[in-house]
Amino acid sequence: MISVIILGAGNVATHLFNAFDNSGTITVNQWFNRNIGSLQSYKNRVEITDDLSQLKEADLYIIAVSDDAVANLSVKLPFENRLVVHTSGTVNIHDLDKKNRRGVFYPLQTFSKSATLDFANVPICIEAIDKSDLKILKALSKAIGSKSHKVNTNQRKSLHLAAVFVNNFTNQLYRIAHEITEDEGVEFDILKPLIMETAIKVQELSPYMAQTGPAKRNDKKTIKKHLELLKNEQHKAIYELLTASIQKTHGVSTVPPIRSKKK
Repeated sequence: MISVIILGAGNVATHLFNAFDNSGTITVNQWFNRNIGSLQSYKNRVEITDDLSQLKEADLYIIAVSDDAVANLSVKLPFENRLVVHTSGTVNIHDLDKKNRRGVFYPLQTFSKSATLDFANVPICIEAIDKSDLKILKALSKAIGSKSHKVNTNQRKSLHLAAVFVNNFTNQLYRIAHEITEDEGVEFDILKPLIMETAIKVQELSPYMAQTGPAKRNDKKTIKKHLELLKNEQHKAIYELLTASIQKTHGVSTVPPIRSKKK
């Protein structure tokens, strides 16, 4: 059995608790949050606390709080020489207080409290100062059905940046598409098979090989019509920027914007 203590009550902390609690080989000794009210619904499943001085002993302590709060919380921990890890994609491992053994347990996935998540589909990026601690982090990943990947801090930061492009930015493009369909009274759901097929395609092809559309084809008439249809100036700018990016990637001459630029 691996014993853990979770610090924080956000989306990542909540999903990790549920995965640990259902694993059969991980014991959550305690769950800490400075606002204990956020944990009241779990008090019958795990011991909860808002007092750092009352933290019990465990094999590792998982700091799952906002990036800006990680370092400060690690300094406040009232013990030494125990394994403390954070779950951030961008925080340096050395930002953790060196009085304890330091590591990273970064689940590379999008988390929403209301969404069910299978950790078999969640790669875990792990890092540790001491090589012996990597074994614990690998075992923890395996216990919840995740595949672990040993990465350094710079690699993890690059993965997080890439994740923003494929997840957060892509979702914003979905939102723009939703606005476009709403404006004309068309169901956004009609686009969902296309969204799924696009995601499936990059499982088999590289994004470069999977690219299609008017920008790659240099279909100037279609591009012009699209820009004329777009009423939102910000949406036009995004369309032009992405079109130019695709054309540069695929060696196509860029199409100048049809609207006049403000001087």
